[in-house]
Amino acid sequence: MIKSTKVSELAEFDAAPYLDSEEAIAAYLTDILDAGDSALLAAALGDIARARGMTEIAKASGIAREALYKALRPNAQPRFDTISKVCAALGVRLVAQPIHV
Repeated sequence: MIKSTKVSELAEFDAAPYLDSEEAIAAYLTDILDAGDSALLAAALGDIARARGMTEIAKASGIAREALYKALRPNAQPRFDTISKVCAALGVRLVAQPIHV
């Protein structure tokens, strides 16, 4: 007999352990940006910040660690200046490209 598992019993996926290179981080952010969801972007930046060390990112961005956790949690709606500071602290930048239809 096959044992079934309920979705509610599965552990929540954490992307942070897989964000171990700049290439992985760039690919992750590119996919997230393609989704066009600001709350998802905040959560993804939180994943990357946790992968790099939230305390270090807080220091580099000039944002208090607690405020950073709050701004980068799932479903958060951070201000653009927060996203900009976090991106700079992470060593990444968001780039606009033309849409080819």
